[in-house]
Amino acid sequence: MIKSILQGMVVGIANIIPGVSGGTMMVAMGLYDKLIHSITHIKSELKESLKLLFPIFLGAGLAIVILSRLFEYLLEVHPIPTNFAFCGLIAGSLPFILKKVKGSNPTKASNMIPLIIFFAIVVLMAVMGEAKGVASTIDLNFIEIVKLLVVGIIAAATMVIPGVSGSMMLMLLGYYETILAYINRTVDALTSFNISDLISCILVLLPFGIGVILGIFLIAKLIEWIFSKWETQAYYAIIGLIVASPIAILLKTNWASFSLITILISIVTFVLGWVVASKLGGE
Repeated sequence: MIKSILQGMVVGIANIIPGVSGGTMMVAMGLYDKLIHSITHIKSELKESLKLLFPIFLGAGLAIVILSRLFEYLLEVHPIPTNFAFCGLIAGSLPFILKKVKGSNPTKASNMIPLIIFFAIVVLMAVMGEAKGVASTIDLNFIEIVKLLVVGIIAAATMVIPGVSGSMMLMLLGYYETILAYINRTVDALTSFNISDLISCILVLLPFGIGVILGIFLIAKLIEWIFSKWETQAYYAIIGLIVASPIAILLKTNWASFSLITILISIVTFVLGWVVASKLGGE
C-alpha cells in the first residue's frame, strides 16, 4: 500500500512538470500494463481494480496538491539538478521496458518505424513547447466550462501516454499556469477556511477534473486495443518515447546556472533518480 502511494506520488510529480511524462513514470515502475487493465476492467473486476487504482490516484493527488509549490521552486532556482533527477527516473525505466521486447528484432521495419515516429513526436513537442503558454483568465460561463472539460480530456489523454507530457500539453493550450494557480488557491482557501474562494476554485477545477477522468478512461480503452493488436510495436513506440523524453527535458532546461559544481550535483541527482526508478520499478 505504501509503495503504491509512493509510486502514485512519482506519477503525480511527473504530471506537474512540463516535459516529464506521467505515463513514462508508470512504465518505469512496472505499473503501466496493470493500470490500463484496471481502468478498462473496473466494472468486471471492481475490487481488484480499486485495490490498485486507489493508492496510485491517492499518491498522485497528494503529490500534485502538496508538492506543486516545491517543484515550482526547484525548477525556478535549481533547474539543472532537478531536471537531471527526472532524466534519471526516465532512464531507469529502460531496463524494465526492454524486457518486454526481449527476443524481438529491433531492426525490423515494423518495430523501428514506430520507435522513430514517437521519438520524433516527443522532441517536436519539446521544441514547440519552448514558448511559454499564455495563462488563461477564467471567466466562468457555459463556454468556459465546456473548454475546461475538453482541456481536461486532452490533458488526461496525454498524461496516460508514455513519453507525452500532459503538463506540456496544458502549457501549449494556455492553461498550465492557470490550473496550477487554482490548485494552489484551493489549498490556501482550505487552510484559511475561505469558503467563498474555495467554492470559486472548485467551480473551475470540477469541470477540468471531470474531463481528466473521462480522458483517462477513453485513452485507456484505446491503448488496451492497440496492445491487443500490436503489442511488440506498441512497446517499441514506448521505447522511442522514453529515449526521447530526457532529450526533451534537457531542451527545455534553463542552463543559465551552468557550472562545474552544478553538473557534479546533477550527476548525483541523475543517479538518485535512476535508483528511485529501480527501487519503485518492476513487479
